Amino acid sequence: MKLIKTTEAVGHVLCHDLTQIIPGPYKGARFRKGHIVTEEDIPVLLSMGKENLYIFELSAGKVHENDAAEVLCGICKGENIDRSEVKEGKIELTASVDGCFTLDTERLDRINGIDEIMIATRRGNTAVHAGDKLAGTRVIPLVIDQDKLTEATAVMNGVPLMNVVPFKLKTAAIITTGSEVFHGRIKDQFTPVLTEKLKAYGITVSKHITVDDGLDNIASAIAEVRGTADIILCTGGMSVDPDDNTPGAIKQSGAHIVTYGAPVLPGAMFLLGYFDDSTPILGLPGCVMYAKATIFDLVMPRIAAGITLNKADFVRYGEGGLCLGCQVCTYPHCPFGK
Repeated sequence: MKLIKTTEAVGHVLCHDLTQIIPGPYKGARFRKGHIVTEEDIPVLLSMGKENLYIFELSAGKVHENDAAEVLCGICKGENIDRSEVKEGKIELTASVDGCFTLDTERLDRINGIDEIMIATRRGNTAVHAGDKLAGTRVIPLVIDQDKLTEATAVMNGVPLMNVVPFKLKTAAIITTGSEVFHGRIKDQFTPVLTEKLKAYGITVSKHITVDDGLDNIASAIAEVRGTADIILCTGGMSVDPDDNTPGAIKQSGAHIVTYGAPVLPGAMFLLGYFDDSTPILGLPGCVMYAKATIFDLVMPRIAAGITLNKADFVRYGEGGLCLGCQVCTYPHCPFGK
């Protein structure tokens, strides 16, 4: 710290809060610790009786917390993300559109491993809506070594850590399988649930077909809806029972199968494939109809945003892929899928 005349303090950093008292209406911190004194501040400080100030002297190679927060914001902020003004060394990032929040976890970990730097985020690969909070950035001390920010910037390597990818898919074709539904023995309860879930991503059902069991029946229905919607969803017939032919029919339809099975409960019998035109096709087990949160809810944010998934993406769901079956479900505000 250094004591200097207030009239000479422009550009210097305050060491502590300065309280202003206006009899009656106001008493509080008029200037916060870490504030950089401006020319406009001088008359206010003098009116508060501050003829002298304790200030930090920023030596060469040191960066003030506000300037450091700007650097970290630049490292984080990608497409479709808004930022707040810097306040007390912190900047918050929010989504500007509805979409899937994507995050480079490996680089985030490397940057958070640098002493005195912190970036806190929500979980990546999750659905967000415009205005949702995504991340907060700051450094721990009031001033930080420039070398640490340089190291963090090198990890970024010109590519922001996070983006919001807008939801891209707009229409869905649903194929309901099963003789019990086809012959009217039971009511189709799957399609209404699925239709409601798709609304969260801005997807409407443009075509719905109910077919009897059998590989050829289901494969023919898939061929009929191909090209009519952005995504194809096959409900039911996903287990290993003799009459459950949906996985085989999806393969027979010509789709490239990314995975049949996922380390997630509920949702182990889930299937994802893609056609050559990148249209995704999903085989949905019965749990999607009756459980509030399943593998379907975990993967849909990325699928709805047009992000192609691979086998490794599903392997990573193992940790956190067990729903605890809480009496009161609070998903997505719970450990499931995280």
